[in-house]
Amino acid sequence: MDIGPVEYVVIAFPGNRFRGEIAPELKALVAGGTVRILDLTFIKKDEDGSVSFIELEALDPAEASVFDDIEGEVGGLFSEEDLALIAEDLVPNSSAAMLVWENTWAAGITGAIRRAGGELVAHERIPAAVVERAYEDAA
Repeated sequence: MDIGPVEYVVIAFPGNRFRGEIAPELKALVAGGTVRILDLTFIKKDEDGSVSFIELEALDPAEASVFDDIEGEVGGLFSEEDLALIAEDLVPNSSAAMLVWENTWAAGITGAIRRAGGELVAHERIPAAVVERAYEDAA
């Protein structure tokens, strides 16, 4: 089975202001076969600095319902120590979502590269601001 590149993102919500606009976009990416969600964990840092980790299945059903159509949960890709490192960077009274996904759109080319004896030697993201500036300069 070919597996696409796996990435993670951490999305912070200062003041614990998560409103759910992200979930419909994730659903669209999953439904379209662009990504497969492998893990989703919420990290909360209280005003006093205490930290809690909440897995998707542990959410209140009303809160979790926005993620109902998002399949995944491979788990084991991040340890509690990894999550604690992410939590260290959170300011008090904030939360974050740590999301791991497979870029399923790239699974075919990834497998073809491996079967051809190729090796991926670099993979970097170009920051959005750099790309936007390049488009502006080209216009």
